[in-house]
Amino acid sequence: MKAFPTYSKLENYQGMDLRDYFAAKAMQAIISKSDERSTAFEEIDLWVGAYSYRVANAMMEVRNESK
Repeated sequence: MKAFPTYSKLENYQGMDLRDYFAAKAMQAIISKSDERSTAFEEIDLWVGAYSYRVANAMMEVRNESK
């Protein structure tokens, strides 16, 4: 499932993956609600990315259940 599907005969790109879109939105919220110390660059790659995808996976599961 794509978040922003596009169809072009000239391009192979067909849009952003919906899971990646959910993860990006989750990451944005996580960082904006975190304190300054917890968003130090050294720590971001350790937990923010992984947690964002955990949230995205949960959103995808709920989305698939509601179909």
